Amino acid sequence: MEILNYAFMQRALLAAVLVGITAPAIGIYLVQRRQALMGDGIGHVAMTGVGLGFLLSWSPVWMATLVSVLGAVLMELIRWYGKTRGDIALAMLFYGGMAGGVMFINLAPGGSNANLTSYLFGSLSTVSESDVTAICLLAAFVVLVTVGLRRQLFAVSQDEEFARVTGLPVRALNLLTAVTAAVTVTVAMRVVGLLLVSALMVVPVAAAQQLTRSFAATFAIAVALGVSVTIGGTVTSYYQDVPPGATIVLLTIGAFILLSVLAAPLARRRARALAAAHPAEDPAECKIPATRGAADEVGV
Repeated sequence: MEILNYAFMQRALLAAVLVGITAPAIGIYLVQRRQALMGDGIGHVAMTGVGLGFLLSWSPVWMATLVSVLGAVLMELIRWYGKTRGDIALAMLFYGGMAGGVMFINLAPGGSNANLTSYLFGSLSTVSESDVTAICLLAAFVVLVTVGLRRQLFAVSQDEEFARVTGLPVRALNLLTAVTAAVTVTVAMRVVGLLLVSALMVVPVAAAQQLTRSFAATFAIAVALGVSVTIGGTVTSYYQDVPPGATIVLLTIGAFILLSVLAAPLARRRARALAAAHPAEDPAECKIPATRGAADEVGV
């Protein structure tokens, strides 16, 4: 294929595959925890890390990872102790992260908002070899956590109180989930962009849930869908000269709509099959007790 003749597209496709795997892998736990927009908040905080990277002449990916992890930990602490004013603190954290990113990148030598655009919306041509190395290492961490600790993370995501009773370290696992989500945001920002990464965490999972309700099947379908749309969006972006992040997200939403349409008749078919297998019985108050029927037969 012509597209594979270019080194920058080889790097972009590798990054796209890793993003397609990691984003739904952590997203399934965020959806279960009803924290679907957590990735969006972390993306805002990561902008400060990108700006600091330019200001300090350090890797924006690694600096964004550091700042995102700190922000994710702070978000969890606010969730635990913030109580009534927690939402205000989170809002200040998110908007402060955006403002910090814009300020730092403009203070950097030769920096401007144009440098920030590729991190906000993704860019194929700017994925460097050092970016690919960082993305591979970070993606390995995400896969290790989301697959290796899937039983514990699922238990905490479903019911924290029950998980605590069974002896699981709930707070430690919640912090690990937040940190893993932060790492995933920085993995995805070069391909999808910080402002769009949350969609790739959530929408493939929601689409997979249209077809199945088991965790393992949802996980597998969501990851397969994530890889498909990231590769498809990257290839489309190359041939049609359109933004990769926007293309990937639109393909993901299109897949969700398609699976929703296909899932409706499947759900009705399953309902009919279930009804046929377990026909409705008479209500209990309409049944004649067996002892009473026997007594009637003998004339009592």
